[in-house]
Amino acid sequence: MLLKGRTVLVTGGASGLGGATVDTIVAAGGRAVVIDLKDDVGSAKAAQHGSSVRFVKGDVTREDHVQAAIDTATREFGQLDGLVNAAGIPAAERVLGKEGIQPLDHFTRVIHVNLVGTFNAIRLAGAAMATNTPSDGGERGVIVNTASVAAFDGQIGQASYSSSKGGIVGLTLPAARELAQFGIRVCAIAPGIFYTPMLMGLTEEIRASLAASIPFPQVLGKPEQYAALARHIVENRYLNGETIRLDGALRMAPK
Repeated sequence: MLLKGRTVLVTGGASGLGGATVDTIVAAGGRAVVIDLKDDVGSAKAAQHGSSVRFVKGDVTREDHVQAAIDTATREFGQLDGLVNAAGIPAAERVLGKEGIQPLDHFTRVIHVNLVGTFNAIRLAGAAMATNTPSDGGERGVIVNTASVAAFDGQIGQASYSSSKGGIVGLTLPAARELAQFGIRVCAIAPGIFYTPMLMGLTEEIRASLAASIPFPQVLGKPEQYAALARHIVENRYLNGETIRLDGALRMAPK
């Protein structure tokens, strides 16, 4: 499915991995609807691309918010052809830390945003794409989820984050198998250490140390590299049900 003339919903599309994906979609001749909680940044992303991008302020865990974004896509651009799930929150807290036991609601919140939010978007966007007229090859849409290398190499303090991302890995294959009957493919990307807003608050020394832990190339990943892979997944119709690591051969140590 070429992106030219297609419409993609990007959760967390105001900045970071999602923001770069929106830029790539537009550069390829496509259109995007961004759903994000960052009102000012989301509005700026829409203004940057003019008529090719629409912004909907919303929470991916809310059915009405995600449905509103999908309705915007169909109303403004005719139909929804793809979904990139890039919304998520980080977490770093030990199960048994110096401050005591990790509060259950801390764990639950990360699971709710990262995993439940991903599933919420999949089910609603999948329902919209299932009504599309199929291409000559029978394709009606593509979904790209965002996992993490933490799904496989979770570090100390990442119990909630790793669980949420591991859940996304586990969700991807059964979703692909189920949605296959509608001509919808589902894949996931598991990024390593990327230079995103989550890392911008770190010192240059810490960022250099993180880069040095990557076998090759020893640099932090760029959001544009994530976006390039997301585009390839959309355009390569034989990719389905797979989680692809994008990490420079990184295997994270316990801490």
